Amino acid sequence: MLKTTIEINNLKIYAYHGVSPQERKWGNLYSVSLSLVYPAAVAAMNDDLGWTIDYSEVVELVNFEMSQSSALIEHVAWRIRSAVIKMWPKIEGGWVRVAKLSPPMSAELESASFSIEW
Repeated sequence: MLKTTIEINNLKIYAYHGVSPQERKWGNLYSVSLSLVYPAAVAAMNDDLGWTIDYSEVVELVNFEMSQSSALIEHVAWRIRSAVIKMWPKIEGGWVRVAKLSPPMSAELESASFSIEW
């Protein structure tokens, strides 16, 4: 069986998520990546957008979900996953990763992230 995916890699978004009031007031830079498994063979064979997922619509949906403030990035990732599945019910699986690029802590690290796979 042919497995096809669309991926959005490291979409940078400034958003206002966090447990502390300071994080929710000042915000942080996030990176969102996702991979969606869905049947796209017809689109690939026929060069027809009508048979695929328009990645610009995925980006729009992610931007909307990221604009809704949450305490936990786990909750944000769950909302993105839920919204994607609702919008494109033919999705067979995938994953979403939300990474906070500058977490407020006294340690040097690239990011702190949460991933959900289904």
